[in-house]
Amino acid sequence: MPIKIHSSLPACSVLEKENIFVMTEKRAATQDIRPLRIAIINLMPTKEVTETQLLRLLGNTPLQIEISLVRMEHHQSKNTDKSYLDKFYIPSKKIFEKKYDGMIITGAPVEQMNFEDVDYWKELCSIMDYAKENVFSTLFLCWGCFAGLYHYYGINKYLLEKKMSGIFMNERTTEGEPLLRGFDDTFPIPQSRHTTLKKEEILACKDLSILAESAEAGVTIIKSKDNRQIFMTGHLEYDTLTLSEEYYRDIGKGMKVPLPKNYFPTNNVNRMPTSYWRATAHLFYSNWLNYYVYQETPFNFTN
Repeated sequence: MPIKIHSSLPACSVLEKENIFVMTEKRAATQDIRPLRIAIINLMPTKEVTETQLLRLLGNTPLQIEISLVRMEHHQSKNTDKSYLDKFYIPSKKIFEKKYDGMIITGAPVEQMNFEDVDYWKELCSIMDYAKENVFSTLFLCWGCFAGLYHYYGINKYLLEKKMSGIFMNERTTEGEPLLRGFDDTFPIPQSRHTTLKKEEILACKDLSILAESAEAGVTIIKSKDNRQIFMTGHLEYDTLTLSEEYYRDIGKGMKVPLPKNYFPTNNVNRMPTSYWRATAHLFYSNWLNYYVYQETPFNFTN
């Protein structure tokens, strides 16, 4: 799916070098089709890195996607210049002006805080309320997953004794699920979080289904039974070195964090990690776009 993005967005040149098909505004205007509108609520501090990771996965299927990068208006970014945000991101109030076929709400480094103490929590709640009626399918990642489950269903997050970091194997808990079509019997998902969910609380919610879980990482993929919301506790979008960069960042801050599990070869930090979740990531995002967005969204869903 060629992704329609701003021609000067840094991710554009990165993806072109990787042979990912990107489309600038000029070329997109020559195609007489309705692109899928996808809004990315990017709450991560390293916005350029996260947007590139997600665009890489969204740009590997055959239809045109129009991306809107969205920033929180009531939050001052410490890691991304205001000029960059003003150029490439729309303020959150702008998303209320149109409907979207799909939306992605990313993780954020605020998971150890109470939701209500996050400075943009009310703003995000407004977006989630709007998405329920005006976005056909929303994908919630890591902290976004916990935030969505709490806001919509009152499901709490619970602090872990130590950070969960690494690559964890997962198993499907249901058969015939289109989101996991083509997946191996067991498949890896990178995790990087300080909180977890209680399975019994999810099972008690009649509107939710558990799609995958891990013996080590717990419940990892959940969806609403109407397919409008997909929740993932981990980060399939992560690059090969993302976990190592986070590990060294935390160590540099004096934090006592465990070595990412199943990541460094023989647990030797001097050996280069390799990605073995990339195929799973591409399949997951392709399935989401195809079965939960493109195949289901009415042609005139957007205005």
